Amino acid sequence: MEAFKLGEMEAKFADLIWGNAPIRSGELTKLCEEQFGWKRTTTYTMLKRLCERGIFVNENGTVCVQMSKEEFQAGQGSAFIEEHFNGSLPLFLAAFSRKNKLSKNDVEKLQQLIDSYRESDGEEAGE
Repeated sequence: MEAFKLGEMEAKFADLIWGNAPIRSGELTKLCEEQFGWKRTTTYTMLKRLCERGIFVNENGTVCVQMSKEEFQAGQGSAFIEEHFNGSLPLFLAAFSRKNKLSKNDVEKLQQLIDSYRESDGEEAGE
């Protein structure tokens, strides 16, 4: 799950990149100085960390997205469920719904996801 854990400033930095990518690294350092008060070295240290996790890539001075925010969030969710619920989505939903009442809209959206999965699974199985 470490790959999908971000500290508060890492998350803000990642959001800044996701919102501006592709971005030249020099421009990124200026944005970080303006928004966070960071020095150039701090920006590059933070960028290196997130590149090592496979979230971004810095090629020839241009920072590009390697993992979209949506992909990252999906990874966070999967890692959480794996770590806390032995990978069982039904166990997670059961625990969640004990504390939080699911609205009719929530139930309908979940049913649509299940139906969509069944349809795509049937196509793959040649049904």
